[in-house]
Amino acid sequence: MTTPDPYTTHETLPDTLPDDPMPTLAAWIDEAVAKKVQPNPTAMTVATVDPDGRPSARVVLCRAVVQDPGILRFYTNKLSRKGQALKAHPYASLVFHWDAMDRQIRVEGPVTDATDEESDAYFNGRHPLSRAGAWASQQSQPIASRDDLLAQVMQTVGELGLNFDQLQDGGEAVIPRPPHWGGYRVWAQRVELWAGSPVRIHDRALWTRDLEPDGEDGFRASPWISTRLQP
Repeated sequence: MTTPDPYTTHETLPDTLPDDPMPTLAAWIDEAVAKKVQPNPTAMTVATVDPDGRPSARVVLCRAVVQDPGILRFYTNKLSRKGQALKAHPYASLVFHWDAMDRQIRVEGPVTDATDEESDAYFNGRHPLSRAGAWASQQSQPIASRDDLLAQVMQTVGELGLNFDQLQDGGEAVIPRPPHWGGYRVWAQRVELWAGSPVRIHDRALWTRDLEPDGEDGFRASPWISTRLQP
C-alpha cells in the first residue's frame, strides 16, 4: 500500500489501483476509528437535492459499510428535510475528511431505504432517551423555544408510559421504532480516495461503475473502472 513519495510523509495509493475501492474505503474508516483521530471519526457530510432543486448538506454518522455490494448506511427521521429531499431525489453525495490522517473519501450514488430489520437492530441499540427523542422530535420543523422542545420530550416520555429518570440513567425500556424513523442505503456508484500532501501534490483516484435496478430496493453493479486524477 505504501509508495515512497518525496512530496508527502503520509501513505499514498498504490501504483496499481485496486480493482474495488470498497476494501480500502472500509480500511480507512476503521483506521480513523482505531486511532480516534477525532471525536466522531465516522462523521460524514451528506449532500442531497431538495424538492425545489436546491442543494443542502449536513453531517451525520455512517453506521455501516457493506463492502459487497458496496453500500453505506445512516439513520434519521425520514420526515426531516433530508428525508424529504431523498424522497424527491433519491441520490446522495457523501464526504469523509480526516485532517489528522490527510485523507478524504467521496462517495456518490443512488439511495434506497434500509430494511426494517437493519433499522430495528440499530434503533434498539440506541440510548433509551435517544429512542424516546425519535418519537418526540419533529425533526427540521420549527418550535418556539428550547423549553418547549424539552416539554415535548417529557410529554412523549409520559405518553410512552416511561420514567424519565430511569431513561436518563440508561435503564432498560421497550420503545418501538417510530414508523417515520429508519435507515438509508447509499449505493456507491462513484468513489474517490484522496491522500493529502503538505505541498498540495495530493494523490487522488476515482472509481466508477454502472448500477442497474434489480428489484425494488437494490441494484446490479458492473465492474469498477479506476483512474488516477490530478490534484
